[in-house]
Amino acid sequence: MTELAEKKCQACEGGVAPLTRAEAERLRNKLVSGWQLSADSLSLQRAFEFKNFFRTMSFVNALAHIANIEDHHPDLEVGYNYCRVRYTTHAIKGLSENDFICAAKIDRIPL
Repeated sequence: MTELAEKKCQACEGGVAPLTRAEAERLRNKLVSGWQLSADSLSLQRAFEFKNFFRTMSFVNALAHIANIEDHHPDLEVGYNYCRVRYTTHAIKGLSENDFICAAKIDRIPL
């Protein structure tokens, strides 16, 4: 995880192929457990649970800060005591290393 978390996202405007399932699995194995690849290998997701709304929103705000710095933004589903995070690189309609870099940075947020 440290290796990925130390990297910076690179701008992706398309024109490159998304990661293969094997490439995505290799990067997923560098993350904290809990991150899952979708069946079609086009997205990476993880569900987080919290004690209450305040902790949920604190996490979401920290995640938003990371997304803003990296200029790479996930899809979020947020409720009272949960946050579901889904990454995909829209410009290439699949996964890029950026998705895994951001996931590794999110894993550093204290829960």
